[in-house]
Amino acid sequence: MADPLLFNPRTYDPEHFDPETRRLLRATVDWFESRGKRRLIEDYRTRAWLADFLSFAAREGLFATFLTPASENGGRQDARWDTARIAALNEILGFYGLDYWYAWQVTILGLGPVWQSGNAAARARAAELLSQGEVFAFGLSEKAHGADIYSTDMLLEPDGEGGFRANGSKYYIGNGNAAGLVSVFGRRTDVEGADGYVFFAADSRHPAYHVVKNVVDSSKYVSEFRLEDYPVGPRDVLHTGRAAFDAALNTVNVGKFNLCTASVGICEHAMYEAVTHARNRILYGRPVTAFPHVRRALTDAYVRLAGMKLFSDRAADYFRSAGPDDRRYLLFNPMTKMKVTTEGEKVVDLMWDVIAAKGFEKDTYFAQAAVEIRSLPKLEGTVHVNLALILKFMRNHLLDPAAYEPVPTRLDAADDAFLFRQGPARGLGSVRFHDWRPAFDAYAHLPNVGRFREQADALCEFVATDAPDEEQSRDLDLLLAVGRLFALVVHGQLILEQAGPTGLDEDVLDELFAVLVRDFSAHAVELHGKDSATPRQQAWALDAVRRPVADDARSARVWERVEALSGAYEMAP
Repeated sequence: MADPLLFNPRTYDPEHFDPETRRLLRATVDWFESRGKRRLIEDYRTRAWLADFLSFAAREGLFATFLTPASENGGRQDARWDTARIAALNEILGFYGLDYWYAWQVTILGLGPVWQSGNAAARARAAELLSQGEVFAFGLSEKAHGADIYSTDMLLEPDGEGGFRANGSKYYIGNGNAAGLVSVFGRRTDVEGADGYVFFAADSRHPAYHVVKNVVDSSKYVSEFRLEDYPVGPRDVLHTGRAAFDAALNTVNVGKFNLCTASVGICEHAMYEAVTHARNRILYGRPVTAFPHVRRALTDAYVRLAGMKLFSDRAADYFRSAGPDDRRYLLFNPMTKMKVTTEGEKVVDLMWDVIAAKGFEKDTYFAQAAVEIRSLPKLEGTVHVNLALILKFMRNHLLDPAAYEPVPTRLDAADDAFLFRQGPARGLGSVRFHDWRPAFDAYAHLPNVGRFREQADALCEFVATDAPDEEQSRDLDLLLAVGRLFALVVHGQLILEQAGPTGLDEDVLDELFAVLVRDFSAHAVELHGKDSATPRQQAWALDAVRRPVADDARSARVWERVEALSGAYEMAP
């Protein structure tokens, strides 16, 4: 019997979606399964461009249906921007290979500045390109400056006829070799400061657009490209001034979210392989899974993966319900990018410690999963950048809750239009949150939820009485240690909010919180050891350490779920 927590292509039927979404998701799964594992791995190893997949997506209208907002769909009722089904496709593409997901992800990023633009002609052009099966690209990063958009060297010089000539290069730009439209960030040479920023649309096939190289050794085409006197007319200008800056950050807000469910998909496929191998590997006359340390590692991997999935699904509800007066998604978004993706690394490492050399074999999915899972915490801002962002919300979230109506599960066939009218990318310190405590109260009967709640309450006391002072606030190393503690509370909150609607087995939930108690204790010890931690902060840190509540019978029941994954799925050869 398939595990209801994990995606399994053999049994997958997304019946909670509308018929066309259901058809397209299932068709995508069937395309990969018919292609087979051998071809999938060979394409990965030979770094083949994704032409076959993109042809399939164009033929089915996959990207056009999922990535065209209702306002631009030309009457096609199934075309909308729906975060719930976008997340579902992220998971599927991650499950089969991050190269496929990457082409889709950077198309999302490339579309962000367009769908936010007031340029109706550019939006219509993008919608038409999508309908033709084209991919898109997001031209923000540069070789010398990374994503430091204050320092862009893509220069637009007025041509005297109302347009510009663009000169400069961009680096680390996915799909830059094939995009029908590249959203490029630059600045005017005749205007100083933020008023000079410009987002404009370029075509990778234009003779003034030069692809330099693929900067990575992969099927992903992560390009360096150069514009030489590229003509930019009024019809190509997407945003100017501060609006261009906001469009860049708001686009990342939209695209960053996709990393969490891609990470979930990678871990799910790797887990089927790892458990199946371990269960059938005989060592010293016994299956590898007979050893207690192996059971612990695989059980921890399983419950961490469950937490990743629960958090990501619940965060999607806040994205879909966001509006000018509810911007809680701005916390949950960097959480999905930072916390969920680093959990993915832990999940793969736990399984790899069990299967050991098997994880290197060229005929396994695991070998590529072990590489690709590393990339997700490092895309759309590093872990440290996103932790620093998360910290901006800590005091309001923990200590100053506001009244909100409960956010329901959002699987309805609705267009998430607010994501393209987020407004100015500032004011994060004023964002308010609902009280995090009721989610914990609902599961206070579970020993490890209660134990973790003690640690969360202790963190509130820390923030209220011993938070880093002005001088310590300049010590990012110390702040990041505090940020990891706060991130765990937010992680646990959304997991608990999602546990009820999904009917999560309470054994799994309590086993997961045993892991989170250990994590909190480890981060508290880390804080204790920071050079600039005060004696009061050091004492608080040691006092916050807790031991999880052990229950051998509970752990055994969760292990039975893990062991049942052996042979539950193997990709068609």
